[in-house]
Amino acid sequence: MPRLGQPLEALAKSKGATKIVMLASNENPLGPSPKAIEAIRKFAVEGHRYVDPTSDELVQVIAKKYGKKSGQIICGGGTDLLLAYVINTFAEDGDEILTSNGSFVGFYANVKKFGRKLRLVSLKNYAYDLEAIAANVTNQTKIIYLANPNNPTGTIFTKKEFENFMSRVPATILVILDEAYFEYACWNPDYPDGMQYGHENLLVTRTFSKCYGMAGMRIGYAVGPEYLVKELYKIRLPYEPNCLALKAAIAALEDREFIKQSIISNRKSLDLMKSKFDQLGIKWVETYANFLLLVFSAEQSAQTFFEKCLEKGVLVRHVKGYGIPEGVRINSGTEEETLYALQVIEEVYRKLTAEYFPVQKAKLTEAQKIVST
Repeated sequence: MPRLGQPLEALAKSKGATKIVMLASNENPLGPSPKAIEAIRKFAVEGHRYVDPTSDELVQVIAKKYGKKSGQIICGGGTDLLLAYVINTFAEDGDEILTSNGSFVGFYANVKKFGRKLRLVSLKNYAYDLEAIAANVTNQTKIIYLANPNNPTGTIFTKKEFENFMSRVPATILVILDEAYFEYACWNPDYPDGMQYGHENLLVTRTFSKCYGMAGMRIGYAVGPEYLVKELYKIRLPYEPNCLALKAAIAALEDREFIKQSIISNRKSLDLMKSKFDQLGIKWVETYANFLLLVFSAEQSAQTFFEKCLEKGVLVRHVKGYGIPEGVRINSGTEEETLYALQVIEEVYRKLTAEYFPVQKAKLTEAQKIVST
């Protein structure tokens, strides 16, 4: 399968697509905050200056916003890079890193890149099974990774579930709580805001890539005990994030109206999608993020749906690589993007239902007969 981004867009065009709607990467369709854009314009003339290696200006803003000490915060070139730093710093050869199958593929890639042992526990109803993860802790477990909301399913675990889980995890094991989609989920009173916990073995990561609409600027941050953050600074590259991303992030944090509008736009788009998918009979998983996981009967059905949408310029994500081969993820769009995408999806799905899926189901049944005999 081609990579997401420009190569996928180019592939869609090569197949004859005349209009492209990008709903594959969980981006904010509204773009960056207007205040962030203005900050970039203002400070672009200082692009010849090296960035402050401590990101102190942004660190101070984050510290004030969440009531933290500056020594508890580290900024980096996106959550992916921060996760790589954490793995490289706190896990050695032979150590085990524990998480769920059906979660953030970027974390899996980072674990494998550093040659660490990845151990996966199955999801339960497309959500993290914290009881099962706690039960699978071994003497080799060094890091546990949790994404809340989870990507690509959009599900969450509750305050009670998280607090019970943390009470069972030994203090010697580092727990990473990835809250990339925090802004979309924090309205839920049962959602556990990682910033409200002070565990000495908990590191919370957040990003400006999603609700803040700054995915291309590559900037995120981690918050945790000072002794952990101090170790991360030892391997962090000195001149990241870049100066324009830092200025944009500071401005974006102050733009509450933009976040409000982004959340409203997201809900409207997802409501339109849910209504249409219910009408078509496409199964979906309840979400607390800016995307929906569509669930098909089998991997091939999901793959075919993805390919047919691609041919018509609607870019969605087949999430086999995440560990959910039967799933396709689609993120929210503007009203125009959403209505166009749903028009295409209805056309694609009705055609597949009539022409392809019955044949596939018959083949699957025949294969099951062969196995059973």
